Amino acid sequence: MANQRIKTDFLVIGSGLAGLNFASKVSYYGDVIVLTKKSRTDANTNYAQGGIAAVFGKDDSFENHIEDTLKVGEGISDKKAVTVMVKEGPRLVRELIDLGVRFSMKMGENGKAHLDLWKEGGHSRRRILHAQDLTGREIERAMLAHIREKPNVRILENFIVIDLIIEDKKCFGAYALDTQTMEIVSFISPITMLATGGGGQVYLHTTNPGIATGDGIAMAFLGGARVANLEFVQFHPTTLFSRNPMERNILISEAVRGEGGILVDKKGERFMENHPLKELAPRDIIARTIDRILKETGDECVFLDIRHMGETKIKDKFPNIYRDCLEQGVDITSEPIPVVPAAHYLCGGVKTDLWGKTDIDGLYAAGETSYTGVHGANRLASNSLLEALVFSSRAAKAAGDMVAGQISGVKIPPYSKEAAEYKIEEVVISHIRREIKQVMWDYVGIVRSEERLKKALKRFKIIVEDVEEILSKEKITREQIEIRNLAYLGLLTTFSALQRKESRGLHYNKDYPEKLASYQKPTILQREEVWNTI
Repeated sequence: MANQRIKTDFLVIGSGLAGLNFASKVSYYGDVIVLTKKSRTDANTNYAQGGIAAVFGKDDSFENHIEDTLKVGEGISDKKAVTVMVKEGPRLVRELIDLGVRFSMKMGENGKAHLDLWKEGGHSRRRILHAQDLTGREIERAMLAHIREKPNVRILENFIVIDLIIEDKKCFGAYALDTQTMEIVSFISPITMLATGGGGQVYLHTTNPGIATGDGIAMAFLGGARVANLEFVQFHPTTLFSRNPMERNILISEAVRGEGGILVDKKGERFMENHPLKELAPRDIIARTIDRILKETGDECVFLDIRHMGETKIKDKFPNIYRDCLEQGVDITSEPIPVVPAAHYLCGGVKTDLWGKTDIDGLYAAGETSYTGVHGANRLASNSLLEALVFSSRAAKAAGDMVAGQISGVKIPPYSKEAAEYKIEEVVISHIRREIKQVMWDYVGIVRSEERLKKALKRFKIIVEDVEEILSKEKITREQIEIRNLAYLGLLTTFSALQRKESRGLHYNKDYPEKLASYQKPTILQREEVWNTI
């Protein structure tokens, strides 16, 4: 099968906020192609309910936001990165408003409408801009409408990237599989942006859509880029519990607790009252508390009760959460919401500088795929969209200044394999996928131990070998690519967790329950180091 070659000035992998914002901004410098695995709106951005944090309140300040972020980051956030994000954020959020993002407003005492700012866990002030309870979807809608007006930006759906094209530590684009025509295409570009989102699908329970398989992190690592802080996985403490297997758990936004929701156990007893912030404690603390209660009692879930808000207010503030829960048989206006923690956000990722640059020349990363240093050992609620916005904008500025037009003098070989029109080893692949998710949930979950982590690493060595054997076959499928990425993400997360002999933020190891000053730095992994160690 012929290997088509398409050249462009900028190649963007992923269509969430980071990818679309980067594409929009670099479109002033040249032609842009955006590759997305499914439909253009199927990204973690689209499922972000709570909002985007930025300093807009009269009682707020940059210093307050920086302090809150560093505090939740448990001592290993990069203060420079946090300062850049916080100070550049409001201006870029105003740009979103100018693009047509309709954030929720409310009437002030003076009769004028102003932004309706929410408060979420870990924040000392109200600074969460939101669009009801589907902020991500509203941002994505406006960004896509803006992108459609740009004739030099093409969004190509149903493309999954197989590998980055890297020669001598420089990226020249990527090989991708068109899952509709089953053609492998070489996308040749001097600038490649990784904006593939997170990897929540590596866990049994997750809020992430099915496409969140850690693609960018795995590809960058295999290409020689450093990755960092992958042991810090944020489990959202409140997702809708269901006995019916779902691709992703329905997220019950942080804002529900911010607006007065209380957590109770099966007996109806409140269990967060001993913490000074109660239900607004950082997510890792609430998730561990729920995990402990479930292990101690054998119960399947705890409950989040917002009935005291009243039916009218609940439907007004949380219409989509109300609808989603009702579709699962739970009326949140008349009964408590059954909730369980689920994998939600990767605080680690591909290591970048403050301009989105990775170790590989011509390769940038932004959003959940990246590690900028902002989140440290834990992410402050609603900082994720802000980080994606700020650092994709910075990457666009850096890439726009660097782009040199068409690549010349470099021979890009066609991809060595063909696409398969049928699923190869389907039973084997589905089994490996289930095993990865179960191993991660049981051994590399909310509460960890040395024994569990070592068992997981042992399993992942075998899993990676099995995956590589499948990939050695002559033809390739989307399922093979995703299972490779999940396997490497699982391996790297486990390996990172074993390096940190302490408990800090989202990483809790019951064999090392103390937080130690000697570990006050990120965990950085390089390909050769990992291979030599395992």
